[in-house]
Amino acid sequence: MIRAMKLDDYEQVHDLWMKIKGFAIRSIDDSKEGVERFLNRNPGISVVAEEDGKIIGAILCGHDGRRGCMYHVCVDPDYRLKGIGKSMVVFAMEALKKEKINKVSLIAFTQNDVGNAFWKEIGWTRREDLNYYDFTLNRENIEAFNH
Repeated sequence: MIRAMKLDDYEQVHDLWMKIKGFAIRSIDDSKEGVERFLNRNPGISVVAEEDGKIIGAILCGHDGRRGCMYHVCVDPDYRLKGIGKSMVVFAMEALKKEKINKVSLIAFTQNDVGNAFWKEIGWTRREDLNYYDFTLNRENIEAFNH
């Protein structure tokens, strides 16, 4: 079942994130409080896939009023290649359309071969005409990668 993410899903979603090799987690942004802030700002747009009460996929999705963005797109490795990721992406994109958002972007790490193949397979375009920049406002928001 594909449905909107709720804060009550946090523990299972976090457990899923921790299973994904190469996944990056931030200590503040990806804490329960950080995810609660995100869900409250973007109600009904983030998504989970659930089977028999177990969260097997998740996407944090929101927008700034102009452009949507997907974060932490993942499917449990035991459930991949079954259309779950694509179904979650469609759910999130439909939710963005209801908000009158016309374009959505995401970031995939260059070494994430599985993720990059997925986005290419479902018709997303890799941008070659721009550089991505960021600036750390809070150094206590520590990023760690799962190995």
